[in-house]
Amino acid sequence: MSAGFGTRTHGSGPHAGQRLVAAGAPPDRARLAAVMLHGRGGAPEDMIGLADHLGLPDLAVLAPEAAGRSWWPDSFLAPLEANEPGLGSGLSVVEALLDDLAAQGFEAGRIVLAGFSQGACLAAEAAARLARPFHAVAALSGGLVGTGEAGGAPRDDLYGRTAKRFDYDGRLDGVPVLLGCHERDPHIPQARVRETEQVLTAMGANVDRIVIPGAGHGIVADEVAWLRTRLNAA
Repeated sequence: MSAGFGTRTHGSGPHAGQRLVAAGAPPDRARLAAVMLHGRGGAPEDMIGLADHLGLPDLAVLAPEAAGRSWWPDSFLAPLEANEPGLGSGLSVVEALLDDLAAQGFEAGRIVLAGFSQGACLAAEAAARLARPFHAVAALSGGLVGTGEAGGAPRDDLYGRTAKRFDYDGRLDGVPVLLGCHERDPHIPQARVRETEQVLTAMGANVDRIVIPGAGHGIVADEVAWLRTRLNAA
């Protein structure tokens, strides 16, 4: 357990006050800090395990737990109102963690924002809405949630859901972003991953999209290698 961080999340809504697991290097000796967000039904320890697998002794890790182990109830493709107050609360937790890290001396350029599955969607959405110059952002099997409904008919390439709007005001100039997803992921359509790539690229991010052949929903070696390379970069 890293010293210098609390054991409960800040923010607002149902995810405020939930468990926060801190691991890795103490903040006064860490080169980078990572905020790592678990998937639906997961736990902070899942993300701590991923961080341990990276083998970076100078990385401080913060992994919050969602209330009921789910950041929101429906698919990230659902209308926004179907996933409130969970989505807004999750975003508030991420912002509060970034503020806590800033108080420990970590500017955005020393922070990595990463998540898997539902946590990947939350990480991508937080990066777009907060638009800070992060060291890196990694959405492992996820995509943007969006800012509103675009209307139109349900789309086959969005698994029967309708389109979203992606109205973000900030910039992510030069921020390395990983979008990794299986070719046939049962939860994350490639159409949304491509939309996410287009939106974040337009915001100035340097986006790498890794398409994993076949069907599946999980983290693969190429994604871990990307993370290790980016986190080792100055």
